[in-house]
Amino acid sequence: MEFMNELMSKQVLAQLPETIKANVHEAILEDVGGANGDAKDFTAQLISPTQVSEARIICRESAVICGIPWVEECFKQIAPSVTISWLIQEGDSVSANQTLCTLKGKAQEMLSAERCALNFLQTLSATATATKKYADEIKGTQAHIMDTRKTIPGLRIAQKYAVTVGGGLNQRIGLYDGILIKENHIAAAGSIEAVLTEALKIAAQHDSELSIQIEVENLEELESALHAGATLILLDNFDTAALKAAVKLNANRATLEASGGIDMSNVKEIALTGVDRISIGDLTKNIHAIDLSMRFSNI
Repeated sequence: MEFMNELMSKQVLAQLPETIKANVHEAILEDVGGANGDAKDFTAQLISPTQVSEARIICRESAVICGIPWVEECFKQIAPSVTISWLIQEGDSVSANQTLCTLKGKAQEMLSAERCALNFLQTLSATATATKKYADEIKGTQAHIMDTRKTIPGLRIAQKYAVTVGGGLNQRIGLYDGILIKENHIAAAGSIEAVLTEALKIAAQHDSELSIQIEVENLEELESALHAGATLILLDNFDTAALKAAVKLNANRATLEASGGIDMSNVKEIALTGVDRISIGDLTKNIHAIDLSMRFSNI
């Protein structure tokens, strides 16, 4: 894969090639029931199977383009006669009504692959575009924009990849590659000290690189977490005054991450408190799909 981003986690990078194939396979199954000879696109059968056409994909609004590998895989799996000539690169910022690529091949195949391809491109570009807006807003601060597990089912790796295309950073992928201790874990274990002790035991048994993050809801809990040796702490729904107090109390002992109630209206103010990371679920769960279209012209 040509586009590699240093912000991408090793886990996301390792899973990307197979994820793209699997994502596209599932998308094709739900739209046309199969690939190649198994596809059932009755509307496309209105067109002669020998007709060759040209088309172009157009972006109708300003965006950061992400998802080119998924588009190419869609056409590879269902429209092998089609060749794609890209006029932009993955991660490029484009303006409204800009042509992204031209296509040429059998019209039937192209029509069958159209919606699957555009669905991936509009969704991943939406995440990349939103991430870039946040990343640009906090430039000049020490904070980094982070993703979360609040992703569209089946598209976690794809959306985490899109976050990095937009300039954000990846966190853990799921429950299997990191520990995030939340209020219910603390309550069930009995205390912050007790739950962190168990977390360290698990990390020692399974993976020395397993991250351990604990969520705290006030300064008193932050002090307890620091005293217990926490090195990665999530500050849940702290206002800016509390975030500043947390940064002062922390005194660089742990990496601090702000989360909860963050949007474009306050992200810069939060970054300026001195926190190291800002995680935003909206990057992947409340996205606005980018407006794209494919337009045909017969040869």
